[in-house]
Amino acid sequence: MQTDNRQSCEQQQQQQQTLMQAAQISGSLSFNGNLSKEEEEMSKSALSTFRAKEEEIEKKKLEVKERVLAQLGRIEDETKRLAGIREELEGLADPMKKEVALVRKKIDSVNKELKPLGQTCQKKEREYKEALDAFNEKNKEKVQLINRLMELVSESEKLRMKKLEELSKSVEMLR
Repeated sequence: MQTDNRQSCEQQQQQQQTLMQAAQISGSLSFNGNLSKEEEEMSKSALSTFRAKEEEIEKKKLEVKERVLAQLGRIEDETKRLAGIREELEGLADPMKKEVALVRKKIDSVNKELKPLGQTCQKKEREYKEALDAFNEKNKEKVQLINRLMELVSESEKLRMKKLEELSKSVEMLR
């Protein structure tokens, strides 16, 4: 870039010198009225140099303009491509958002249904524990009563057997 600036400055200096020479020639023209061959050649040379520089400047200007247009074209293409990618990303995000929102709604709905069911379950569990405790208590009582019954029956049998033996002995004595 510095080289381009330096060249540009040099070109401007050369153009200014050429213009000054052309002005000097035209000034001498007004004094003499006609140009010497040397002055005429200098004038033609200066003019052709000036025209060559102008053409070179125009060429470079066109080249820069073409490069800028090419860059702008690439930038436009990239912008379109990026816009397409963004649209695709937004398209992908929307269905997921909808599905996520739907699932969250369902979760909230199920949570609302679960709360009373959980309370009912806890209530039933308490009732079950109370009923189980009552059942176990009565079962214990039954087992104790059965054991007492077995003892009583056993004692009764012993007493009856004893009584029978005594009666049997009494009957035998009577004979």
